Amino acid sequence: MTAATSLPAPDEDDELPRPKQADAAGAADGDPFDRDVLPVPPGATATLLRSLLAPMKARVAVTTLLLLLQQAAVQAGPLLVAYAIDRAVPAFRHHDHGPLIAVAVGYGLSALLSGGLQYAFIEASARVNQDVLLDLRGRIFRHAQALSIDFHERYTSGRLISRSTTDVESLRELLSEGLQELVTVILSFLYISAMLLWLDLGLGAVAVASFVPLYLLVRLYQRRAVRVYKARSTAIATVIVKFVETMNGIRPVRAFRREAVNDAEFAVLNRRHERTNGDALLEMARYVVGSRLVANTSVAVIVLWGAYRVASGSLELGVLAAAVLYLRRLYDPIDRLGMFLNSYQSAAASLEKIAGLLAQTPSVPEPSVPRELPPLATELPGRGVTFDGVRFAYRTGGEVLPRFDLTLPAGQTVAVVGTTGAGKSTLAKLLARFYDPTEGRVLLDGVDLRELTVPALRRGVVMVTQEAFLFSGTVAENIAIGRPDATREEIEQAAKAIGAHEFIAALPDGYDTDVRKRGGRISAGQRQLVAFARALLADPAVLILDEATSSLDVPGERAVQRAMSTVLKGRTAVVIAHRLSTVEIADRVLVMEHGRIVEDGHPAELVAATGRFADLHRAWRDSLA
Repeated sequence: MTAATSLPAPDEDDELPRPKQADAAGAADGDPFDRDVLPVPPGATATLLRSLLAPMKARVAVTTLLLLLQQAAVQAGPLLVAYAIDRAVPAFRHHDHGPLIAVAVGYGLSALLSGGLQYAFIEASARVNQDVLLDLRGRIFRHAQALSIDFHERYTSGRLISRSTTDVESLRELLSEGLQELVTVILSFLYISAMLLWLDLGLGAVAVASFVPLYLLVRLYQRRAVRVYKARSTAIATVIVKFVETMNGIRPVRAFRREAVNDAEFAVLNRRHERTNGDALLEMARYVVGSRLVANTSVAVIVLWGAYRVASGSLELGVLAAAVLYLRRLYDPIDRLGMFLNSYQSAAASLEKIAGLLAQTPSVPEPSVPRELPPLATELPGRGVTFDGVRFAYRTGGEVLPRFDLTLPAGQTVAVVGTTGAGKSTLAKLLARFYDPTEGRVLLDGVDLRELTVPALRRGVVMVTQEAFLFSGTVAENIAIGRPDATREEIEQAAKAIGAHEFIAALPDGYDTDVRKRGGRISAGQRQLVAFARALLADPAVLILDEATSSLDVPGERAVQRAMSTVLKGRTAVVIAHRLSTVEIADRVLVMEHGRIVEDGHPAELVAATGRFADLHRAWRDSLA
């Protein structure tokens, strides 16, 4: 397992043109990663939803049956009222108590049955909803980890957080509340339309006719709400992105006094969020006012016409009472239908964003037919590395490595130096397969890295970067990331080999000390030593050190170099360095300029010459004077 962590792209070493800063709405220069919604393949959203529900077909069917039965029990009430008015009460006046008692018992049973079925439905649907959301969060997390470094350098962590929190929450609201409302409205429409037409064809026809303006109103609201809720979802995401970015960069924020600037920028994003929320509320208000106007007008017309018919004797009073009760039950959920549409538009926008994320494929894919590394040629753990006709350019533009050929024999320690932007760190990233070459091949003992599975590659190649990232947990747990099955003795041996045992033993709980978030409990130099121990425990054939001693002071750097002279023996090592003191451990030095090797030789030979490395070495010596 690798000790490598995320790197910025292009990195500080390889200064390249960066994409324009996306504005808060999400669009900048046409790059889809500058927008909050990634490209979604046709049908991907529906496919995602089906895949989430497919394992739960039986449970969804049971949940739907419970709701059907519950609605049947609910809609029995007005029929019993009509029977009571037209049959049971007249019978009671003639001292026949049976019909009225039967109505009372039936009404009570329907209420109890409705309540019991509603409880069972809520419990069953809640379990389905939670399992769907659990599956979806897991998919987002697993997929985000599987995506290549290139993706994470272009897609901010704030947006990933928004996908797994705000967007999943929108789906939760839809599944737990909105869908029940929708199904309830549909079932009510079907039940009540059938009942009204059965009770009286004329009243039923007028009631069904009133659905036409309601349908047109719903369609109008839906079209307008799509635009509003997409804008609102994007506004929420930009607020989260700004917040996460600011908190992650709190040190430079304080150091360069950017609090006021950040406050102003956050206020703009917050006001945009406020406006989009207001637009959503206004659309909802228009819908509610319109639907109530149609509903109240329809009820008034039906009651007046029905009363006239009752007075003329062509309609029974109980039928009119049942019709009015049914109409109220039908129109009351109309407001809740608006709430469903509200949840639906928000959830649809969120699901589209999640589908866009899950549709991304790694730019560094697993091989379809993997190969195994050949057996080691010697007892030494190192393997040979070859860059064969490699060319590389970042997606953001600018070729970093033109045609590039290099051979590193097994067991050789190579230092790579050069000015900023020379391509040193890009070379390291290609060797670690954080990227694939635009052209050419990177070979490990003659095997193309693209033909190795990720586990095989990470066992063979480990990278330690300038950012020694530690996870929350103990020191021992952070070192064991290099080899999770390592024993405590092996963990301590790795720490001793790199010179970290002394400071770890001095911590309050030794190796069981919790380093806390990002290793904040220990110093930057100590974090780097832990990262070294983690890499060494992994026992790689190729070890890449990308500015890995930059966080150490001079005594700490000397201690690490002494330990490395023993640890790196027999391994293939690539050391990227600005500090030329690190070069002293190397067997060979490569000097790079503009993606090309301009000098190649033993450190002593290059110092004695009159080339670029000699100039760099002289300048470094003068800086120490």
